[in-house]
Amino acid sequence: MYSYTAMDLKGFCETVLVKSGMAKDDSKIVAASLIQANLEGIDSHGISRLPIYVKRLLEGRINATPDIQLKANNSVLVVDGHNGLGHVVSYHALVKGMEMVKQSGIVAIAIKNSNHFGAASYFCQLVCKRNIICIGFTNSPSGIAPWGGKQAFFGTNPIAFGFPTGNDTPVIIDLSTSVVARGKIMVADQQGDSIPDGWAIDQKGEPTNNPKEALKGSVLPMGGPKGSALALAVELLAGVLSGAAFGPYVKNIYNEEEEDKANVGHFFILIDTEKFMDLETFFPSIQNLLEEMKKVSKVPGIKEIRYPGERRKREEQKRKETGIQLAAPLEKELMEIGEQFNIKFPARTVTQSMET
Repeated sequence: MYSYTAMDLKGFCETVLVKSGMAKDDSKIVAASLIQANLEGIDSHGISRLPIYVKRLLEGRINATPDIQLKANNSVLVVDGHNGLGHVVSYHALVKGMEMVKQSGIVAIAIKNSNHFGAASYFCQLVCKRNIICIGFTNSPSGIAPWGGKQAFFGTNPIAFGFPTGNDTPVIIDLSTSVVARGKIMVADQQGDSIPDGWAIDQKGEPTNNPKEALKGSVLPMGGPKGSALALAVELLAGVLSGAAFGPYVKNIYNEEEEDKANVGHFFILIDTEKFMDLETFFPSIQNLLEEMKKVSKVPGIKEIRYPGERRKREEQKRKETGIQLAAPLEKELMEIGEQFNIKFPARTVTQSMET
């Protein structure tokens, strides 16, 4: 693998997306989300997604210039994303929602006619900067079989929480309702790697280590029936209540045979912390909780108890210094996109990684 600076990759993404028909400001939103995921070590939701976005934007399967409709009613915001990229649709919805929550205290945002929105953690971090608590859900193309089934039905349906802490490391909880994000299986397939036991089953319902067979079959729900139940709950909020597609009716942008829009649904809940208590009370309280948690006696081999969000922050600081590594197949694909638009691909920052 070779490394690249985050700034260079972000600039490349922005330029490519503009060439694909997006407005400059919207391209910055998408690029920021993708590269932030790479910086935090969430490579499955980073720049590896750019090629499919570009392809679908050029084809018109994703609307490069969506006319996003925002309809506010007291503490409810209903959004029609007009088939735009999920990053852009969610960003504009949350900007409006953050204005509303300062009046009402709590705002629920239901979004339909959207697409993949990258890492949910990005939006939680965005909201936490305003000292607002964020809870986010999204459905996705079928990836999880309902408990006891062998056919994928629910999406991997992530659930995310963001809690401001008064410093630059909010509590960020971002997890799929599957054992593993489907994007990690896709990355394994791209790189020719096998996947661990317990991640997925094939079309026959048998355990598999083959990512290709896993993608044809089903990712397993986390916690067995509990994960399946959570996936259903997300489907009800992000799919049914928003008016978006649900279950097997959410279209997969990676499927070349599909022609219909994906109609992904998202659902956010925003909570204004200051409507419940002063920040001078809230921040010391949450810091006290986290400090007490970190003092708990550790099992052998564990040097530190971290709260969700700390690993992300440390990885971001590390990668800002060492660069973002790209696997050879992805690097080649991105270079080809650059050639397609006559855009120079960034220069490598270091020699080939000794790990490859």
